Amino acid sequence: MSQSAKCLCGNVTIMPKNINPEFTVCHCSMCRKWGGGPLFMMQCGTDVTVEGQEFVTEFDSSPWAKRAFCSSCGTHLYARFKQTNSINVPVGLFPKVPELTMSMQYFSDLKPKYYCFSNNTEEMTEAEIMAHFGSADS
Repeated sequence: MSQSAKCLCGNVTIMPKNINPEFTVCHCSMCRKWGGGPLFMMQCGTDVTVEGQEFVTEFDSSPWAKRAFCSSCGTHLYARFKQTNSINVPVGLFPKVPELTMSMQYFSDLKPKYYCFSNNTEEMTEAEIMAHFGSADS
């Protein structure tokens, strides 16, 4: 699948070679602070070209990931996982991705009670996430 994503001002273009249409949703407090609600992300792997790199600012947001945004317009661009260098891009940056499916909800035990999804997905709790990423760093 060949698609590109652009920030609001158009200074940054993200061109992944592959996009997994099975997107994930994160309910952690950091993702909710970053985007004002749950974060919907597409897995794009490591074969990703970013044009307009001079407008990309990366923030070291956790022991396992960095978050990037456009320094001109503030658009959230991606999360880059330190160990693998793989990139997840917000679903909303892509104009059309056929057959999108919500496949996983992260930090499901931290999801506020004021919203819910009717999708039947796999879920991981905070403890499961910490165990997974903790074992990856060992």
